Amino acid sequence: MSFQHLLVPVDGSERSDQAVLRAVELARSLDARLTFVHAEPGLPVALSGMGEPMDPRTLELLANASREQSEQILACASGKAADLGVESERLTLVNPLPHAAIMTAARQVGADLIVMASHGRRGISALLLGSETQKVLTHCTVPVLVVR
Repeated sequence: MSFQHLLVPVDGSERSDQAVLRAVELARSLDARLTFVHAEPGLPVALSGMGEPMDPRTLELLANASREQSEQILACASGKAADLGVESERLTLVNPLPHAAIMTAARQVGADLIVMASHGRRGISALLLGSETQKVLTHCTVPVLVVR
């Protein structure tokens, strides 16, 4: 089987950066298309609709900061691809569930392989959320190459 379109989820972590480099090398060797995707979490419900009213400018600042962070993460990944002579596309999906965003992106762009890190960010949020990679492996019908 020859893969023609690789989807690479990125979160800005060191492990994610390693997966980017492997995916770029693979895309170059296969002459495959490459799309980087970042799952932007959006605003927590508690900030956007529950409790005390929040200044709309604060919500706008938070949303802008989230978009900017997503753009920076994607620009870094596509810059690494460009440095190695590989063209890439970028996609941001707003979804508080990264694994769901990854699977949606795979369908949306017609990816036939997902290349992702074995795990991304660490800390208490990772413990509470579980491994997004594991969730993709469990629920996605597209083949997944895990970079350790």
